[in-house]
Amino acid sequence: MMPPYAMPAATEPPPEEGFTATAGAPLVNGTAPVGEDAVVEALRTVYDPEIPVNIYDLGLIYEVEGDGQGNWDIVMTLTAPACPVAGELPGQVAEAVAATEGVGEAKVTLTWDPPWTPANMSELAKVQLDMY
Repeated sequence: MMPPYAMPAATEPPPEEGFTATAGAPLVNGTAPVGEDAVVEALRTVYDPEIPVNIYDLGLIYEVEGDGQGNWDIVMTLTAPACPVAGELPGQVAEAVAATEGVGEAKVTLTWDPPWTPANMSELAKVQLDMY
């Protein structure tokens, strides 16, 4: 039996370091940009289909940076380069963030450095996965 954080092998090669997904469009003049809390809430709506914990609490999000104009740059990783959704999840993350009112463009960049480990998980995620 696989631990809850292990992923089955993918059939396609993993995306390369720096793979980027984008979504959204610049905000219309006069639209107030959201703060980081709203972006984090959007990130918490995205789940890896193999793990019943959102990607933020799972510790897959390494950076969340706004430009003050409603555009957001996010750096994320995956539990393993061979993750079956490696090519899809960054796009899902970009779409979820871009769908948030007050967000213009969302750019999500995939990184493999540093590699993800279970130590990245929030306390809530560890409880949800019985990893205490």
